[in-house]
Amino acid sequence: MQPITNVEDLRELARRRVPRMFLDYAESGSYAEETLRANRRDLEAIKFKQKILIDVSKRSTATKFLGKEAALPLALAPVGLCGMQRGNGEILSAKAAAKAGIPFCLSTMSVCSIEDVAEDVNEPFWFQLYVMRDRKFARSLIDRAAAAKCSALVLTVDLQVLGQRHRDIKNGLSVPPKMKIANLIDIATKPAWIASILTAKRRTFGNIAGHVEGVADTSSLGAWVQDQFDPALNWDDVKWIREAWKGPLVLKGILEVEDAKRAVAHGADAIVVSNHGGRQLDGAPSSISALPKIAEALGDKVEVLFDGGVRSGQDVMRALALGAKACLIGRAYIYGLGAMGEAGVSEAIGCIRRELETTMALTGINKVSEIGPGVIAG
Repeated sequence: MQPITNVEDLRELARRRVPRMFLDYAESGSYAEETLRANRRDLEAIKFKQKILIDVSKRSTATKFLGKEAALPLALAPVGLCGMQRGNGEILSAKAAAKAGIPFCLSTMSVCSIEDVAEDVNEPFWFQLYVMRDRKFARSLIDRAAAAKCSALVLTVDLQVLGQRHRDIKNGLSVPPKMKIANLIDIATKPAWIASILTAKRRTFGNIAGHVEGVADTSSLGAWVQDQFDPALNWDDVKWIREAWKGPLVLKGILEVEDAKRAVAHGADAIVVSNHGGRQLDGAPSSISALPKIAEALGDKVEVLFDGGVRSGQDVMRALALGAKACLIGRAYIYGLGAMGEAGVSEAIGCIRRELETTMALTGINKVSEIGPGVIAG
């Protein structure tokens, strides 16, 4: 195998090792994927000022966000069906994050449950909450996250309805998956993936199955999930969640200054400037184009985190320069997970760390706290 030098290497390897329907799920955007492409295009358009003859021999990527020390300004974002990229994928990813000294966030729509991850991972992790129509179940998720000693609750606020992802429909990705002949042939060529799934703790939504009355099998689970995303979700629900959750609360999915200010007013400890990886409102602005105005408007009131298209340490530097405290990555670590399991997630984090270290050196930066608009050219 060729050496892994960047996240793209992991992507290429994952495409050979993970069935197409599951990797396409992680990679795809909604509708024409305009926003998906804009996330990468607008990041790549940002250029740095090269600085020379500055002593950067003692530089460090260490930082602190959400009240915790971190080895670099990075966290692993919540990704649904993570455990279908590799068996026990959420546990493997959480372990890699813990070893790297950064946070991991578990999705409501994970395969491994909150309790599974808490049992196998010693470090506290974040939990991402989707507020379902069944508010009693949503409250039970909050209570389970608290019982598992999750260190933050990340409320996703941009998925009241589901943006259509054409690739998922064409691939037959549903609950349960439609096993088309093409899917079966593809899966049959991935024996290592099959073995990882067959030996995994779970093969369905672990946070839901067994925790909802009337959901007894995969078919009933699928019907329940499709009916549960709630278009009635509103700011009153945020108030209710703030009262129910005693730890740090993060609102993820904010692109407008006014919404960011309302998040602060409703008790958010941090926000994530995010367009859901281009998977929801197609035609929305890129996350990086929305970041500076939000960061400027909020100042030091709350921490501003960033999500959307991050594939390298250079991208992390760009986001921090424009006001982010730290970045979340999704696809970047999913490629590593699909390619090499826990070791692949560690590789993805390591690539980004090394790229960030080099970018800091060549822009004359020694500490994360020194990164600001001054590193941007033009």
